[in-house]
Amino acid sequence: MEKRTSLTKTADFLAATEEGGKKYLSGYFIRFNEETQLYRGQFETVAPEAIPDDIADQDIRALFDHDTGKVLGRTSAGTMTLRKDDKGLFGTVEINDDDPEALSIYAKVKRGDVSQASFGFYIRDQKVEKRDDGWHNTLTDVDLFEVSVVAFPAYETTEIGARSRDNEHAEEEAFNERKQKLVKELKEKWKTQLS
Repeated sequence: MEKRTSLTKTADFLAATEEGGKKYLSGYFIRFNEETQLYRGQFETVAPEAIPDDIADQDIRALFDHDTGKVLGRTSAGTMTLRKDDKGLFGTVEINDDDPEALSIYAKVKRGDVSQASFGFYIRDQKVEKRDDGWHNTLTDVDLFEVSVVAFPAYETTEIGARSRDNEHAEEEAFNERKQKLVKELKEKWKTQLS
């Protein structure tokens, strides 16, 4: 399986303090059926079925900028909750008051300096189609392993390369379909000429 990350542009993360002084970050880590342009000619959408209904029971980590050294919360520790609804995957992360870095990230979100989300996943299945404006991938089954609050979308070379490989795969598939269609047409034409 191929490891990838993707950006949720409309995460609208909020920083809130509840009674008792506990601090939380909350927002949509994934928005379903929202098309994202990964780069020119390459688009991606997450279908609702890509995320399992029991996602809240899986062990998922919340990170900052996909950095495994900056863990903000974890579902198995009870410091993050995830819920799938019609819009997407909504998460709430409890901020650790004993972690200066987590408090710093909380402050950045509260001020509005950071407001986007991203998620790390392995692709199990996807639909790829060629359109007039380029290639479109619809993720239909992913193995989600982390969600991140991000300052910028992180499209590293390997991730872009992976997407390029997806594009090449789709192009090869489209070429093979055209080739099969042409062979079939030629065979039919050949049979007609022999009759």
